[in-house]
Amino acid sequence: KNHAEIDIVFVGRKYAIESERTLSYEFKGCLERKVSFRELQAGRLTRLITKSSALNILRVPYGFFQALIILLQENPSHVISFGGYIALPVAFWSWILQKPVFTHEQTMKPGSANKLIGFFSQRIFVAFESVLSYFPAHKTQWIGNPVREVVFTQTPPPFEMDTSVPIIYITGGSLGSHSINQHVFALLPDLLSSFTVVHQTGDVKEYGDFERSIKLKREFKKKYPNRYIPLAHISEDDIGGVYHRAEFVVGRSGANTFFELIALQKPAVFIPLPWSANGEQKAHADFFKEHHIGEVFNQKNDRSILLATIKRFHENVTRYTNSFRSLPLQLKSDATQTLVEKILHF
Repeated sequence: KNHAEIDIVFVGRKYAIESERTLSYEFKGCLERKVSFRELQAGRLTRLITKSSALNILRVPYGFFQALIILLQENPSHVISFGGYIALPVAFWSWILQKPVFTHEQTMKPGSANKLIGFFSQRIFVAFESVLSYFPAHKTQWIGNPVREVVFTQTPPPFEMDTSVPIIYITGGSLGSHSINQHVFALLPDLLSSFTVVHQTGDVKEYGDFERSIKLKREFKKKYPNRYIPLAHISEDDIGGVYHRAEFVVGRSGANTFFELIALQKPAVFIPLPWSANGEQKAHADFFKEHHIGEVFNQKNDRSILLATIKRFHENVTRYTNSFRSLPLQLKSDATQTLVEKILHF
């Protein structure tokens, strides 16, 4: 926003779930910001062979062809990657076409695609100091992870919440999580007796979780008014207010959530995505647990364990919050500015 002369073209998935044409988080974000968007239908290689994975493999050559067309049409002066199978064909052809590639590795455990992208990149930036060893030293720099400015705002969200009891924010990530939602729905009678629950469900049509959450809200409205607030998504205008009012967070442990919660010194009960690339979410969750700023719940376990963990967490939340003071991880607050300056002055 400080460089109006720069034109940005975002390359990514238009649909988060292709089968039901659910628009992706990144596509909706580009629409809101009026950023040009080019859809790329890249495939990925997986260890499990299923009908879905077979179709994915067939998309691999198509994704490389599509990426080449996009680069020839857009003719960018710089290419910035945040990793993953979508970015790989773009980075490859940028390298072939001799366009400078810059990549940022957000996780504790770089996957195969990101290591390949690192080979094609002129400069590699990493969020964790421990990740420096995964890439060539001469072109790798530890800068931290960009954190959205909006998470620091404290504007009250546009919905009523019962503040007479502690507030917990439960989230399954940008798409929501059916597994987490199932646990939450079953635990609502117990949770609402002690907490106000802001529940980001996602809106995947296949499961109908958001519709179910609205029905449950009506059922609990008389006994627990304004204690259950289900939302398909939480806008950037509201996320800071939700974070600020929540005593702690329950949800996935992606890199962005990891760094936002550390920046806010907000403890969490993490439910890592079991099949996240290279076990990155498990690594993030384990970090929180090892440093006494969070706990970890395996989504395959009985939900009674999750309920007990949440209640115990609330009882000891002050101790978890105070543990941020002794956190060994140095959080670089200027990651966004550093990333932009390094790219523009390359």
